[in-house]
Amino acid sequence: MPAGGWSEPALQPGHDPFQHLHDESYAAPFAVDRVGWRDMLSVAGRTLESLDGDWNFVLDLHDEGLRQRWYEDEPGPIAGWRVPRDYDDGDWQRTAVPSCWNVVRPEWTYFEGGAWYTRAFDFASGQPGERVFLRIGAANYEARVFLNGVFVGSHRGGSTPFFIELGPHLRQGQNRLQIHVDNRRRPERVPMNHTDWFNYGGIYREVGLLRLPPVFIRDFGAALVPGSAGKRVAVDVTLSDAVDGVAEVEIAGLAPLDLPVTAGLGRIEIDLAPELWSPARPRLYDVGVRFREDELRDRVGFREIAVAGQRILLNGEDIFLRGICVHEDDQALGKVTSEADIRRRFADAKALNANFLRLSHYPHHEMAARIADEEGLLLWQEVPVYWAIDFASPDTFSDADNQLREMIRRDRNRASVIIWGVGNENADTDARLAFMSGLAASCREMDATRLVSAACLINREHFRIEDRLSDALDIIGLNEYFGWYEPSLDGLRRLFANSDLDKPLIITETGADAVAGHDGAPGELFGETHQSQLYDRQLDLVESAPYVRGFCPWVLYDFRTERRQTGLQRGYNLKGLIAADKTTRKKAFATLSARYAELAQRQGET
Repeated sequence: MPAGGWSEPALQPGHDPFQHLHDESYAAPFAVDRVGWRDMLSVAGRTLESLDGDWNFVLDLHDEGLRQRWYEDEPGPIAGWRVPRDYDDGDWQRTAVPSCWNVVRPEWTYFEGGAWYTRAFDFASGQPGERVFLRIGAANYEARVFLNGVFVGSHRGGSTPFFIELGPHLRQGQNRLQIHVDNRRRPERVPMNHTDWFNYGGIYREVGLLRLPPVFIRDFGAALVPGSAGKRVAVDVTLSDAVDGVAEVEIAGLAPLDLPVTAGLGRIEIDLAPELWSPARPRLYDVGVRFREDELRDRVGFREIAVAGQRILLNGEDIFLRGICVHEDDQALGKVTSEADIRRRFADAKALNANFLRLSHYPHHEMAARIADEEGLLLWQEVPVYWAIDFASPDTFSDADNQLREMIRRDRNRASVIIWGVGNENADTDARLAFMSGLAASCREMDATRLVSAACLINREHFRIEDRLSDALDIIGLNEYFGWYEPSLDGLRRLFANSDLDKPLIITETGADAVAGHDGAPGELFGETHQSQLYDRQLDLVESAPYVRGFCPWVLYDFRTERRQTGLQRGYNLKGLIAADKTTRKKAFATLSARYAELAQRQGET
């Protein structure tokens, strides 16, 4: 028997080697054991054993790996086979994890389908009773995981981390890990098959093993109690098992506080007046939670975000959100990001005099919110309930709701995140209203310390800012492109005149394409002059509407998207204030930076 533990299966009498050719239910067995938000683990202060690096890799357009059960094959050399196969662990080609296959080889640029990642790793058990989890930071879109020839779990959703306990399938010594990743676009997925950004495929965030004691802390949260005027802090903890006991909590050098735990859950409120986190002073506190042999440590900022009539209040003070939208997209790396890339993004936002970023249109890397905590930038985070989602499908809602809850669970200790976004540019139908109202309710169930919004469209019948979903939202988001798709800005003036809102509104998208380096005449499409002047004129109108409490243009950097196929765009959305090289600034950057500086000065911000 080989070191991996496999043996060549004996061919049974009556075995049909062609049966898989006619099996169209081949994927059904892998829809079970799907992990989601309840299986998530906090990694704050924990050590992950990295499995990043070069993996064996093969594309699988026809899902032959699932049909033929490639994961059960002995990983031996071809010379030792008794019968032919269509797979040999892919050791003849390799790819990096994390990466997007679309940018690895030119012939893979537009591939959509399944692919297999395989690697061997050595394992030696540690403490008695330890539990070992595989953590995958993100894989787009559906991932199915196999360990030593056994299916151990799957996950849907292309932007959030997931955890699979490896349990008895993990062996002493060498193990074979295989991950099937499928990025096919489908009408019932979240997002659906029709989007306006590039459909990168692959395992594009970090992968590692996490060792934990028999009973461990699954998650904890620390936040100001809403309405306490910054004088009370709540801490909650969720354990892996329904046990009783006492957790110890430490906040910034205070004496340990006892947090009683019953059936695996505990929550306390304490009188504490921490220095409040704000963009001007992003104060963070070290917070630790211990239960038995396990401990989590995180850096947490305490702040309160609320609405009062047409105003947005941060720590009780009126704030205007000077924003910019951003995608995760890189010419060389696709959706793969790094600390350096995020810090460059935030440095550009600060040079723009922005205090707010909309992380569009899916959860970005968790480092983004952690770094925003340090840098004092406010964030909108959202799930890709984008355009014409299958709003009538319970399964589609389940997928969207899980992605939302995973995002909230992952980032609920991040002071920078002030808004959860539940959708973008969806038509106001009955099914959509029920779907997105349900997501808004999930936000409030999971997290009472943040605001809920969605990027909505104009009511064209009455030409008003009017959407039935607004009753379920704290802030109304509005995507409008007056001056671009609708050439005249008179429509925006008319829209504001027709609308009288009782809650704040953020312009969540507006802008115009511009080819970097092409000035163009005033009004000339795709010229930098037109893009620059558009922002000046837009802001003149925005400042005349008292309920508009944020402006978040589209977008910081030009980004790749297959929909855009003119001779100027060539597969890119060119609405960026900075070109796709993330260096070349267009005229509109300086224009918006100057206007934002004026806004900040008038509001008494430095």
